[in-house]
Amino acid sequence: MEPRDAMEYDVVTVGAGPAGLSAAIRLKQIANEKGVELNVCVVEKGAEVGAHILSGNVFETRALDELFPNWKEMDAPLETPAGKDQFLYLTESGSLEVPHMFLPPELNNHGNYIISLSNLTRWLGQQAEELGVEIYPGFAADEVLYAEDGSVRGIATKDAGIAKDGSLKGTFTRGVELLAKQTLFAEGCRGSCSTDVIEKFNLQDGKDVQSYGLGIKEVWQVPESNLTPGLIQHTVGWPLHDSPISNTYGGTFLYHMKPNLIQLGMVVGLDYQNPYLNPYKEFQRWKHHKDVAKYLEGGECIAYGARCLNEGGYHAIPKLTFPGGALIGCSAGFLNSVKIKGTHTAMKSGMLAAESIFDTVAPKDGEEASAGGVEVVDYEKAVHSSWIADELKVCRNSHASFHSPLGLAGGMVHTALSSFITRGKEPWTLKNTTRDCDQTKPAKDCSEIPYPKPDGKLSFDLLTNLQRSGTSHDHDQPAHLKVKEDKAQVAKETSLKEFAGPEQRFCPAGVYEYSEPTEENNHTRSLIINAQNCVHCKCCSIKTPDQFIRWTVPEGGGGPAYTVM
Repeated sequence: MEPRDAMEYDVVTVGAGPAGLSAAIRLKQIANEKGVELNVCVVEKGAEVGAHILSGNVFETRALDELFPNWKEMDAPLETPAGKDQFLYLTESGSLEVPHMFLPPELNNHGNYIISLSNLTRWLGQQAEELGVEIYPGFAADEVLYAEDGSVRGIATKDAGIAKDGSLKGTFTRGVELLAKQTLFAEGCRGSCSTDVIEKFNLQDGKDVQSYGLGIKEVWQVPESNLTPGLIQHTVGWPLHDSPISNTYGGTFLYHMKPNLIQLGMVVGLDYQNPYLNPYKEFQRWKHHKDVAKYLEGGECIAYGARCLNEGGYHAIPKLTFPGGALIGCSAGFLNSVKIKGTHTAMKSGMLAAESIFDTVAPKDGEEASAGGVEVVDYEKAVHSSWIADELKVCRNSHASFHSPLGLAGGMVHTALSSFITRGKEPWTLKNTTRDCDQTKPAKDCSEIPYPKPDGKLSFDLLTNLQRSGTSHDHDQPAHLKVKEDKAQVAKETSLKEFAGPEQRFCPAGVYEYSEPTEENNHTRSLIINAQNCVHCKCCSIKTPDQFIRWTVPEGGGGPAYTVM
């Protein structure tokens, strides 16, 4: 195969999300302030900037205030100020509103905005390009490139035009090597290149095992009479929690955004135990609760999507730097699980990375900049002395506290204690040493969950909703969801036999199914992977038994096409 072309930059950022774009913008801001020429490139696997961005999102402006103090005059797409906060404990037929005085101060959203994060990301992309950042959407970072000394040298984009059988099509195009003095990985939660460097450099050693949640979201267009612009509703209880001591971690959100949109969704902790739990169907039946349905009546669902998020918190943050690069944003995991926010911390981490690496990558006083391969340890120091760490330390034990014998109730009490009194200074640390996939109990020890059929008005079958995500892949390409070679028998011998094939239920895009036993297949069942359905949530790389699936990138431009997420 012909060699790849190579392009040299000072900095390459993998992922045009809030963290990656904030890093690129801050680098160019500093370069312009100092009169230095700096070549910064951002590569993005989505067909356009924002196409793969999904979040709740109640947005805290703290990092944006620092990045662009005059963002209001710059027409940033923040148009719905946060209004009333409402926190409900649901039963199947009713609800109990928790008085605001009992809610953690982190849930006070005064000064925040209800936004579309995909739209804000597009706006950030425009600002970056105006500053001279080169952004390449539709190019998927497929491989981390290493120098002879083992340091990160850059990335290579994925070859395009390879048929499903591995042959080269007439449209075959070789990927490109993007080389840099520093490579910043901003792929979001569980990115394939980020996972590679975390494993190669043992960045998780000495840290908690990361835990994850799966967020499933819809956007509805509703009659304006149903809307209270700025209303923020969060719930726990039914349907995820069958009792106050349920050990399933999760909850829901419902946000009212001008002029007539409601953003709603459910987050389910992937450390749940029952393999019969179906997050998508839990979300669908939740919408039939009277305190949710009343806002959707007469409306239309216009968008659907899903994405995993890091929930491990402060103790699960990996080592952030390595020779030649760093992890930023959700590639590292800076979500504040009590605030239910992570965009502001992701953006700030990108800004801190830019400020830390600038002197390494830029020429100084007529001298040449440092060569590649340098580990900029100042970035990690900057993060741990910033307001990112201050925030995350307060809730450092929160997620783990929901897995005591007291479950939901114990977690809420502990979260209140740390939020109101100890502020993260409690003299104990609750550790997580178990992968989410290893929390799943054998099917024989659990009960199947009966789910109602969707009515086509408030609730929908999965494939109907999937169309609202705009997901598209070239069907004639090798599957980007791969069974790991050393785990080839796990699907049939472990997942199906012991755990009843949970990937059939947790995947929010219907990617995984098992064939029906017939005479032709000797009455056995085999795993079928419908990779073309994938919304790039990464759940399968986390929750399949023994993590037998490896998530890799498809050809650039494939995947969801989010517009209002």
